[in-house]
Amino acid sequence: MPHFYEHLHRHTETQITYIIKGSGTLIAGNIMQPYGPGDLFIIGANQSHLFKSDPDYFEKEGSLNIHSLNIYFDSKGYLNNLLQFPEMSMIQQFIDTTSQGLQASPDNSSLLSNYMWRTIQNTQGYRLAAFIEMLQTMSKLRDWKYLSTESIEQPISDYEGLRMNDIYQYTMANYSDNISLEEIAAVIHLTPQSFCRYFRKHTLKTYTNFLNEVRVNEACKKFMAHDFSSISAIAYQTGFNNVSTFNRVFKSIIGISPSEYIHQYKTKISSQAHTGS
Repeated sequence: MPHFYEHLHRHTETQITYIIKGSGTLIAGNIMQPYGPGDLFIIGANQSHLFKSDPDYFEKEGSLNIHSLNIYFDSKGYLNNLLQFPEMSMIQQFIDTTSQGLQASPDNSSLLSNYMWRTIQNTQGYRLAAFIEMLQTMSKLRDWKYLSTESIEQPISDYEGLRMNDIYQYTMANYSDNISLEEIAAVIHLTPQSFCRYFRKHTLKTYTNFLNEVRVNEACKKFMAHDFSSISAIAYQTGFNNVSTFNRVFKSIIGISPSEYIHQYKTKISSQAHTGS
């Protein structure tokens, strides 16, 4: 496809996605993070999510495109009876942990992508057998990363999903500007005070925190793509008024300073290149 589906949405099926080609920003529940080739995610049933492709993928004359493997399954549907067997208890327990979304480690992503290929390429009972084997393997892995660390009490309705999508789309398109509360509240026709309550209810965070996450996320992608001349240039390009504020906010979200992030990423790439050779 030219790009991933560009709107916030949810569905009753649990979704397993392996990114073969493409990059952008993942929003799942109340988290936001970059995604790229080699990433494997499990999106929980009814978990609001959006794989937002980078802007380059939407250029009319562009040559970029995306490729992913996707498996959807409804554990409350036909699989429900199968999951009642004692032999399926570990798989059922694992499925229960996917409600907040999961991300596999790089090594496990490669392993599990092979199981996904086998499931997709097989037919009839062999497909079901490969699928169950994949779930059994997933249930034994212990280094999953939760996508959302907090549980939102009520699943978001379709109507609210459309409103939240408008907020996300506007923010990601204008993050480098000075977005005021009045401006973003007007997107869904609320007063600033009502908007603040509304946004916190559905994300468990303030809009300022979310906006900063968007900006830092974009900064990380620029660092990884070597698309910058200096840290201060990135700070201003991503909407921060000064470098000190950028450094402070970046460290509060990522856990390390921008310079440390760049150093760690360069070390990682160098190590991978050395291993590959």
